[in-house]
Amino acid sequence: MNRLIVAGVCGLLFGAGMVVSDMINPARVLAFLDVTGAWDPSLAFVMGGALIPSAIAYLIRRRMDAPVAAETFHVPEGRTIDTPLVGGAVLFGLGWGLVGLCPGPALAALTTGAWQAFVFVGALIAGMALFRLTLDRTT
Repeated sequence: MNRLIVAGVCGLLFGAGMVVSDMINPARVLAFLDVTGAWDPSLAFVMGGALIPSAIAYLIRRRMDAPVAAETFHVPEGRTIDTPLVGGAVLFGLGWGLVGLCPGPALAALTTGAWQAFVFVGALIAGMALFRLTLDRTT
């Protein structure tokens, strides 16, 4: 139960950060990615600002044996750059560049009632289901 509460609070904080920083606004994200046009660098400050609490959390994690609400830390250990990783990164980048949303901000954008967010999250769930039915069985 504690894990659910902690996960819920973390999710709410993350979503609030997405809303406050306007990362749920596809137009702002697309303007950030348009470096040859009407470039809006404001999201660079959001991303740079996110590095501060991340760095602090990383330093705290190094001094802890286990997280507060779990038995172990789940930190990616793999260093292999393979075709699925690169393909996934390319698909993520293309999707982000085409519509200006990625999964976290899209979930937070559901609170605004924007139909685009519902379409994006629906497509996200369909893609995850398709992966489970096809590619996940081959790995």
